Amino acid sequence: MRFSDGYWLTRQGFTVRRPVDIAEIHADRGSLTVLAGTTPRTGRGWDLNLTTATVTLSSPMDSIIRVRIDHHRGQVDRGPHFDLPGASPTQPIIEITDTAASLRSGDLTATVSRTSGMQIDFASGDRVLTSSLARGIGLAVDDEGAAHVFQQLSLGVGDLVYGLGERFGPVVKNGQSVDIWNDDGGTASQQAYKNVPFFLTNAGYGVLVNHPERVSFEVGSEAVTRTQFSVKGECLEYFVILGPSPKEILARYTALTGRPPAVPTWSLGLWLSTSFTTSYDEQTVTGFIDEMAEREIPLSVFHFDCYWMRGFRLCDLEWDPKTFPEPEAMLARLKSRGLRICVWINPYIAQQSALFEEGRQAGYLVKRADGSVWQWDMWQAGMALVDFTNPAAAAWYTGHLGRLLDQGVDAFKTDFGERIPTDVVWYDGSDPLRMHNYYTQIYNRAVFDLLRERRGEGEAVVFARSATVGGQQFPVHWGGDSESTYASMAETLRGGLSLAYSGFGYWSHDIGGFEGTPDPAVFTRWLAFGLLSSHSRLHGSGSVRVPWAFGDEAVEVARKFTRLKLSLLPYLSRVAGETTANGYPMMRPMLLEFPDDRAVAHLDTQYMLGDSLLVAPVFSGAGDVEYYLPEGTWTRLLTGEKVVGGRWLCERHALDSLPLLVRPGTVLPIGSRSDTTEYDPAHGVSLHLFELPDGFASEAVVGSARFSLQRSGSRVTARRLAGHQPWSVVIDGAVHPVTGDLWSSE
Repeated sequence: MRFSDGYWLTRQGFTVRRPVDIAEIHADRGSLTVLAGTTPRTGRGWDLNLTTATVTLSSPMDSIIRVRIDHHRGQVDRGPHFDLPGASPTQPIIEITDTAASLRSGDLTATVSRTSGMQIDFASGDRVLTSSLARGIGLAVDDEGAAHVFQQLSLGVGDLVYGLGERFGPVVKNGQSVDIWNDDGGTASQQAYKNVPFFLTNAGYGVLVNHPERVSFEVGSEAVTRTQFSVKGECLEYFVILGPSPKEILARYTALTGRPPAVPTWSLGLWLSTSFTTSYDEQTVTGFIDEMAEREIPLSVFHFDCYWMRGFRLCDLEWDPKTFPEPEAMLARLKSRGLRICVWINPYIAQQSALFEEGRQAGYLVKRADGSVWQWDMWQAGMALVDFTNPAAAAWYTGHLGRLLDQGVDAFKTDFGERIPTDVVWYDGSDPLRMHNYYTQIYNRAVFDLLRERRGEGEAVVFARSATVGGQQFPVHWGGDSESTYASMAETLRGGLSLAYSGFGYWSHDIGGFEGTPDPAVFTRWLAFGLLSSHSRLHGSGSVRVPWAFGDEAVEVARKFTRLKLSLLPYLSRVAGETTANGYPMMRPMLLEFPDDRAVAHLDTQYMLGDSLLVAPVFSGAGDVEYYLPEGTWTRLLTGEKVVGGRWLCERHALDSLPLLVRPGTVLPIGSRSDTTEYDPAHGVSLHLFELPDGFASEAVVGSARFSLQRSGSRVTARRLAGHQPWSVVIDGAVHPVTGDLWSSE
């Protein structure tokens, strides 16, 4: 939201007051509080008829500073609030002098100047990262009497902003207006399913605006040298998070808001869906699985989309008895083939469902102010919404999901969660405007916690579409409803990279696009991209996404890249471990790995899969692709060819190829199998060594095995430190089997 009319004027329809003169500063129990008036000090009587802002600085965690701006403090706070599991009482260092006051937490210091109006500088050491400059804080009232609070933080020359959830436009947010409001809008507009009021910069800091409701961002768009964020109401709270590197910012942010947990290895394999609205039964499903096996395309998960239930009764969580008369026996037959099973759900209860009346009588459905159940016809006729703020309602809903787990289901696709009404009353009294974005958190948490309880830690996984702050704790998320075009494939990737900048560790998308039926070339190009994502799912709308529907080349590419991904499981498992331990995403924007290379700052058509593999999807029918390769001698994983980096490359790739390069200095573990996720990654592992520099020394952990790698001059030494499985070393394509615990190139 914009409050100014150019540089000098206030936007028509608003009155804005800005704190300009400090009246009081004091410290109290780990916080620093500043009282500032919105007119210059005039002497005795200045305090009369004066609008003030109270700015309180504190620290919830080392190297993170909380800023709270209050106008009137007497408002009712009905919640909800973001969970901050990493927050803990800290004792920052506070100093107050005649000219300034400061609060230091770890390596981050906020300094309030007494002589420069209401200015707050956020610095690390001697370097100011960003500032709330004069006129940077505002208290606004619109013509209808609604209050707003805004904050502007300075942007330096070359400072770039990333994140704000899953957004499908340019990954650099400078120049954009972004409203944090979950919507079911596909992937081709300003709307997004996963809105996160958190951004990070290339300038050493990130910012989390601690409000679940609508937050309006103007990123260098209202004032080109400032990032502005605002909320409706009488207070605004945000956190400044020190990096200084983008990876370190993400590590601190996810430590505060929750780290992504471990996901089961089987979830990294290929998922196949029945697709949305298509007609299917057990024979259809078995036919898909048989043909995948016949074509030697390994399949890990089979997903039943909407119509495993009956029409007009979504979601009654009951198998359609006409189509699936014996679900337990069917699921047992599928699972005997080594498959995991996922089924589609959402939090809506159609009026024709038996659960509707059950939920209505028990008070488990969201209500209007008059006590009636909130209903509409947008998705299912007369549908209602489960009120997860009611613990009994959550237990009721997950109890029905538990029946499905008893039948043999392993995972749930937690669809929807965005179209949440604001003209309702919640069981726990939550503010409906704040609950709109937050609903997805309690919905996905309820389902994920059930899976974690029933399946065990590290075995729970959902396939979620909506999210907000902290949603990374309930993986996996997919990109939503894209079109079946190259342009939509690119916008899908931009959404995934933007989400990665927002603290989400795992991500997927509908291979081939969701809407419409893709051209065979589009589908085939998307296959390679999808199978080089953290999670890979074949899914669409109206037509199935089985590879043979798109020709022989699609089948070959599906087989090739599925098997490639499965062989990379020793590497991908290590990368997933970093996601859990540090909050680093598996699919990484280039800036995370190359923060000092200015050429990568705007890149959103390529990414790193982990720290070692560069992927540049092909977005053209002719196979033309342009990408940037950082410094060093890289190696094409598919061919072994060496490529010198530090430059842009323009290439043309066949349908079964794309730029996939290994970073110099990499020890890449390749598994001994490529037909399943169910294998010991240490047994028969090959350690592929790529351009190890002189003096290189590192350790590699592969399952139960541990290796040390060193290079001194021309000599390369590999030593097994733990484990007893057979292994080998591969250099420049030459395979060196190792019978003991030590291998040397000399």
